Amino acid sequence: MTKEKIPVYDICSLQDEHGVQDDFLADRFSDYLEKHYSHLHSPHRHSFFHLVLFTKGKGEHTIDFHTYPVKALQLYCMVPGQVHSWHFTGSTDGYIINFSDRFFKSFLLNPHYIERFSFFSGISNEGIIQIPSSSKDTVTRLFESIISTAKETREQRDMDKIRILLLQLFILLEDKTPELSNKSIPQQKMMLLRNFRKLIEDNYKNIRLPKQYAELLYVTPNHLNALCQDLIGKTAGELIRERVLLEAKRLLTNVNITAAEIAYELNFQDNSYFSRFFKKYSGYTPEAFRKQFDIKK
Repeated sequence: MTKEKIPVYDICSLQDEHGVQDDFLADRFSDYLEKHYSHLHSPHRHSFFHLVLFTKGKGEHTIDFHTYPVKALQLYCMVPGQVHSWHFTGSTDGYIINFSDRFFKSFLLNPHYIERFSFFSGISNEGIIQIPSSSKDTVTRLFESIISTAKETREQRDMDKIRILLLQLFILLEDKTPELSNKSIPQQKMMLLRNFRKLIEDNYKNIRLPKQYAELLYVTPNHLNALCQDLIGKTAGELIRERVLLEAKRLLTNVNITAAEIAYELNFQDNSYFSRFFKKYSGYTPEAFRKQFDIKK
């Protein structure tokens, strides 16, 4: 197949001399871009966590069909499975870090610890952080330390040093994320919201009703709905539908899957029901959505 017929790239590893092991890579963005831009300017996915800090440059970065302007001191945090692409104007530089889901699991007592950071929610706008100029030196020093450590050795103790530096970076970033981290929200409420989103992520293909999720969370549907509206201004049902719609969009960017196959994959009764759902909540038919990306089946 030609590249033009494959709008999605599943990139398991972009290993090079800066890749310390199969599940970690750190590099300066200009070097990374020079090696891989021919692949990465088109919509694609990653099978790993992906951090990009821009220190200079202009252009656009599209994540899960939302487009954001590239700005200096802007950090993008992406989770496995998100669809993204970028288009730059002029020279661009910064840092990039890739790490797999298993990178921290053997290191941390809580294997799901990374999920506590709000910028790894998988919601595109929650994964974008504008670093304050006052924090520039601290953040860039951490990235430089990670890259230099990655270049020096492959020994396990230095991999643990990288993990510690990354955790230090994540904790610092959590303090810089707007809105949720700055609001005085009881930890119990935040935990319930995180658990609800995690349940959606694990079950959106088969469980569609808020009351079913409420049962799994041992709360009433009204309580769950009020919590979502209070914290993020959306109903529980909207969060479920948005996740189903997002996966439908992701799948539609894959030329090798028909709309009927997507309907089956997402557990719709039939293709016509899927098409009505997609049109109602996206404003496009599946075919019209595909045309936006010049995708032809």
